[in-house]
Amino acid sequence: MKFFIDTANLDEIRKAKEYGLIDGVTTNPTLLAREGADWKRQMELICKEVDGPVSLEVIATDAEGMLKEARELVKYGPNVVVKIPMLMEGMKAVRQLSEMGIRTNVTVCFSPAQALLAAKAGASYISPFIGRLDHIGQDGMDLIGSIVTMYRNYDFKTEVLVASIRHPMHVVEAALIGADVATIPFKVLFELAKHPMTDLGIESFLSDWKKTFGS
Repeated sequence: MKFFIDTANLDEIRKAKEYGLIDGVTTNPTLLAREGADWKRQMELICKEVDGPVSLEVIATDAEGMLKEARELVKYGPNVVVKIPMLMEGMKAVRQLSEMGIRTNVTVCFSPAQALLAAKAGASYISPFIGRLDHIGQDGMDLIGSIVTMYRNYDFKTEVLVASIRHPMHVVEAALIGADVATIPFKVLFELAKHPMTDLGIESFLSDWKKTFGS
């Protein structure tokens, strides 16, 4: 499974890179707005910082507007993946971008039917939002399982990119189901390494060493 980091913060990206934990980055207008910087400059810096795919999102809701924005976004680097909203106009844009050789990430997906449309349109990635489904009383992992099964049934090339991750078990469950990518918030990325028994084990080993050999 590939790990993307879901952020527009350069410090977070650089720190995750130091540990060799990320294969790409996903951003969105909300994440860019939180940085309070020149968003165009921020996108440029992120694309230069990361070797892997960087998802940059359009804000238009019509196909013509999405295509216009996409042509501008890809200028930030060869690693740009254009995020397109799950709309019928978005599917029209995805088809045309695919034919142009521009990679796309269909975002805000909440149903298997939407994921099927995105794959048919030629999306490079589909981003099901599992955390938001969990918040309304649905099991987001059921959606991931359905999409993975559908895509395998028909050998779709669209990669399943699990988004809206809230905690480490979301990552583990997505990996068990067979998702291709998890895009993970910075905090959750480092929570993956934590376990209370690990802390106790290390503390015990160090204590025994000091008792026998000193510091």
